[in-house]
Amino acid sequence: MAAGTPSASPPSAPQVRPVDHLFYPHPLDRPLAGAARPDHPFHLRLYACEFMGTVVLMLVGIVTNVLIGAAASPLAPKFAGHPVLRVGMEGLFFGAGGTLAALSPFGRVSGGHVSPSVSFAFALASRLAWRDMVGYMLAQCAGAVAGTALLALAGRVFPAWGHWAVMDHYAGTVPNPAVPASWPFMGEAGATMLLIAGVLLTGSHARLRWLTPLLSGPLFFMLNPFEAWLSGDSTNLARSLGPAVFSGQWHAFWIYCTAPFCGAALAVVLLVHTGLFGRVRVLEARVAHFGHHGRAPFLLPRI
Repeated sequence: MAAGTPSASPPSAPQVRPVDHLFYPHPLDRPLAGAARPDHPFHLRLYACEFMGTVVLMLVGIVTNVLIGAAASPLAPKFAGHPVLRVGMEGLFFGAGGTLAALSPFGRVSGGHVSPSVSFAFALASRLAWRDMVGYMLAQCAGAVAGTALLALAGRVFPAWGHWAVMDHYAGTVPNPAVPASWPFMGEAGATMLLIAGVLLTGSHARLRWLTPLLSGPLFFMLNPFEAWLSGDSTNLARSLGPAVFSGQWHAFWIYCTAPFCGAALAVVLLVHTGLFGRVRVLEARVAHFGHHGRAPFLLPRI
């Protein structure tokens, strides 16, 4: 991404050098710049990396949140007198799972979205084809369910862990039934808008791109004490889906299917399309590993 004019059309293609074949399986194909080759409309390799990245997100997020939040966990007493800190730390560690996924080799290939909200935002900014967006979203939801399933299976081997995870509902997110549904809806939309705005703004400046994959942890650390009691501060349909499948908590789940996308759309419209807060030009659908001109490198460097 780079600051400047709005992103109405894909950036001009870079000159392909013979050496580029060492770094990219398809040097002429630029799916993360919204310029996929007509003969290569689907990118299963990218979807597979999003699947694995989302598994990483869920493993890190659920394990840390259960250890902190489950009443029977040995770490829970450490936070007994500091509920605000506990909730903030839960957000920090779940966000850290997203950071690890984005900085991993999987994120290097796919851009490290690990959230349907992020993929939707890049599609609205014309840097991800809609068919690829659907592929990303399906992979993210499947990865979230698979990651949660692995931890549910671990509970069969380690009964203590299984007990803690069930008590904490696998770190699931549930809208507060004591308030009108509009409150958690607005909270989810607002939190997602802030997340996407941060990704777009930092990613739009070369000097700030190093911050982009690091945003989610500190952001959720600050937002969780205000938002977690309303909706769990998800901002991510896949992140909420995995725990819901295994905890059976589906109360007002429609909020996670709609509100994050509304927040993501609002962020893109305000920052990319209207320029009310200064326009940004989105060059790549990436949260980390910038500089590939929309191309998807090999999973591991070849040289």
